[in-house]
Amino acid sequence: MRFIISPAKKMRVDTDSLPVFQLPVFLDKTNQLLEHLKSLSLSQCQSIWKCNDEIAQQNYQRIQKMDLHKALTPALLAYEGIQYQYMAPEVFTQEQLEYVQEHLRILSGFYGILRPMDGICPYRLEMQSKLPDTSYKTLYQFWGDRLADTLSKETDCLVNLASKEYSRCIQPYWPKEKRWIQISFGELKDGKVVEKATMSKMARGAMIRYAAEQNCAAPESLQGFCQFDFSFDPVRSTELHYIFIR
Repeated sequence: MRFIISPAKKMRVDTDSLPVFQLPVFLDKTNQLLEHLKSLSLSQCQSIWKCNDEIAQQNYQRIQKMDLHKALTPALLAYEGIQYQYMAPEVFTQEQLEYVQEHLRILSGFYGILRPMDGICPYRLEMQSKLPDTSYKTLYQFWGDRLADTLSKETDCLVNLASKEYSRCIQPYWPKEKRWIQISFGELKDGKVVEKATMSKMARGAMIRYAAEQNCAAPESLQGFCQFDFSFDPVRSTELHYIFIR
């Protein structure tokens, strides 16, 4: 079993808290993207990033100075989004760190696939970004089926805790004979399940922590998750779609 989750826009550098275990598996492809970004102007980069002037300037400077082999932060600590805050990796035990290192994979527009303890640099590049003057129209085309192919060699069951933007780079290529478990967190409104972004991000992070604490070996064991007033709904759920209602 492997979990996939999305990255976060906000990132930090932390070279002291935990050691880096290895470099990302697609570093050669990342370097290809980096070299292309370095060739663009600030205005071109800002157009890709869709951000304000201050954030654009910060990330443009990062690109110009970036060395993919130096001053690296473990991926699990590099992201600061809501999902990661509620996963709270800083207080994982050694056993829990070993669990997520084996079972958790972070999807990235810049790095492709990341293991929790892969060393990375702060960057800004969403999976839905379109880069000018390239042979590929989108990052989905750039990565193609290689991310799904890599994951399918690791496991026969993928638990999707990623957003649609990121799961889209895996799901179309996922082998039909292997399980794809969709997880949804929502509230009932007029008899329909409605997902709210912030609560979903909180629950996704907490579910990774729950899986690590419980040493979950099969997706069925995730049905015991019951934080933030969410509980598994056996009526609305199916074998391949677990729905948690709040």
